[in-house]
Amino acid sequence: MAVASRTRNMLEALVRDGSFKWLLSKRSSFAEEFEELEGSPSAGRNWIPELSPVANIVVRRCSKILETSSSELQESFNAEASEAIKHKSLYARNFLEYCCFRALALCTQVMGHLADKKFRRLTFDMMVAWEIPAASSQSLINLDDDLSVGVEAFSRIAPAVPIIANVIICENLFEVLTTSTGGRLHFSVYDKYLNGLERVIKKMKSQSESSLLSSVRSSRGERILEVDGTVTTQPVLEHVGISTWPGRLILTDHALYFEALRVVSYDKPKRYDLSDDLKQIVKPELTGPWGTRLFDKAVLYNSISLSEPVVIEFPELKGHTRRDYWLAIIREILYVHRFVNKFHITGIEKDDALSKAVLGILRVQAVQEISSSNSACFESLLMFNLCDQLPGGDLILETLANMSSSREFDLGNNAVAGGGMYSISALAMVSNLGFVFGSSSNPSETGLLVGEVAVGEMSLLEKAVKESRDNYKKVVLAQETVDGVKVDGIDTNLAVMKELLLPVTEVGKWLLSLVYWDDPLKSLLFCLFFTFIIFRGWLGYAFALILLFFAIFMVLTRYFNQGKPVDEIKIIAPPPMNTMEQLLAVQNAVSQVEQLIQDGNIGLLKFRALLLAIFPQASEKFAISLLITALIVAFLPSKYMVLLIFLETFTRYSPPRKASTERWMRRLREWWFSIPAAPVLLEKEKEDKKRK
Repeated sequence: MAVASRTRNMLEALVRDGSFKWLLSKRSSFAEEFEELEGSPSAGRNWIPELSPVANIVVRRCSKILETSSSELQESFNAEASEAIKHKSLYARNFLEYCCFRALALCTQVMGHLADKKFRRLTFDMMVAWEIPAASSQSLINLDDDLSVGVEAFSRIAPAVPIIANVIICENLFEVLTTSTGGRLHFSVYDKYLNGLERVIKKMKSQSESSLLSSVRSSRGERILEVDGTVTTQPVLEHVGISTWPGRLILTDHALYFEALRVVSYDKPKRYDLSDDLKQIVKPELTGPWGTRLFDKAVLYNSISLSEPVVIEFPELKGHTRRDYWLAIIREILYVHRFVNKFHITGIEKDDALSKAVLGILRVQAVQEISSSNSACFESLLMFNLCDQLPGGDLILETLANMSSSREFDLGNNAVAGGGMYSISALAMVSNLGFVFGSSSNPSETGLLVGEVAVGEMSLLEKAVKESRDNYKKVVLAQETVDGVKVDGIDTNLAVMKELLLPVTEVGKWLLSLVYWDDPLKSLLFCLFFTFIIFRGWLGYAFALILLFFAIFMVLTRYFNQGKPVDEIKIIAPPPMNTMEQLLAVQNAVSQVEQLIQDGNIGLLKFRALLLAIFPQASEKFAISLLITALIVAFLPSKYMVLLIFLETFTRYSPPRKASTERWMRRLREWWFSIPAAPVLLEKEKEDKKRK
């Protein structure tokens, strides 16, 4: 009673002094609870001194849900948490997370909890309290009717309810929801998003309970995730070879089905598997009349089980939003099964992985419900799509697989009875929403994986995601520099390349001058120096020394140029060419490429003639040369062989050998020109093959 009396006196003093006026002036959602708490006889048991007033109100709500008091929750936290989590500087926030996770685990077991306005307000207020958890932070925020939260609070609380977000995509989802609000999430937008989730969940339930594909789905235990092509204004077309059929497209958690539309009914569904490893390819495709490639509105599906690829087209007047959406969700199901097959995930862990993909598709559908301008964000909101794109995404999936196989807990000890150190799993979330996937018809009887967020610490998955996002930011910055240096025009790009390769061309010119003995003294010293290195077997050390020189050069450059602007490469732009000059330049380049290809073909045909002994005399000389070369390679040590090649290359134009070299090169050219080319017969493609 003494504690209750002291707490009540403290609250009365705060109200009397006006400390709560900023809270109560606009009658925020917390106002009534402050008044109720002030007059409550159990105020002492429901007030935690370490917490801010807002955090105390949220903890009080959690205690009501759990049918206990705030002080008893604190005792449970002190008993379960480690000393690091109970550190004074982190105590308030970690205790708040503990209460939130326990309350949310219980709330989400109620069917239709997303439609409950109190649940929506509770989850949002949890984020508000997370930003100001400690008693010392009570004046950092002005509580009015238009509260907002940041990305850190959203990323900690929202993944605790897996239908709202998960660890991998929560930042991208937050960016989508706060596009028009300057990086802060307001309750009005959050409430609209949860409304959208509620609607798409009902839609998916009705589709799964319908008679669509009932005979096929019942035998495989598949659930319908999306249907398209049922509205005449938004048709779906299937292209196979030269045939095209309108119809109905259905995506399940294991496959893609297409039912061709006949006169009054649908044809037997065609199944395009996404679960087995059939080397499937799913990518965007261009379509058009008579085989032309004009419209970017289709998805191509191919696998080793098909004789030819299938193209699914989504016609629409502007853009290709429908195609992008279907491409993303098809790939999500394909990628989750690849993840399952790669890491040999089975049983409840497999069902949990499928649940994550299904919840991701529901979130994308909810975002579509509240906004039609986010056509480019589909892949960033689907975790398996995102892992396929992010640098280090494979490490995220590997971490996820390790967590799935190593963290299996009893449901009664964790998700319900008080193990609030972890959030609930995606599989529990899907089960609570009324869906059943795979073999887990009753997860509470088989044990359940815990969620992705842990109280007071960053999980292995969160660490992998953070590292991947940091690397992605570096990739984005690097790509911006790449985009900034791209130039248009063949002549301009050639000028840039010529300038960049200038050091290499200068080294090449210097080596050629040594080969041709333009300065005999330098060439002689060069030959003697490298002959000594090769003879002593120091060639490897020489290359190592060159690499060491480059490494030291880069380190010294970084040290002395730190903080200085990077020197730009100055390139003299070639004079602009008119259209006729550009056409002539392209024609000249094509002619040169054609000449190079012809010379290459002639060389290959002559080599074929030598192998087939079409010109016996030349073939005999060539065979003798190959025999001598083989004997040298077989019996001469590699060191002397390298030395022989080096001396042959760098002394052939020396004064003593120059005349004989020119004579032998002339004879070699004459011998080469005397070799006839092997015959070639060009045949036209047959008409029946062309039609196919």
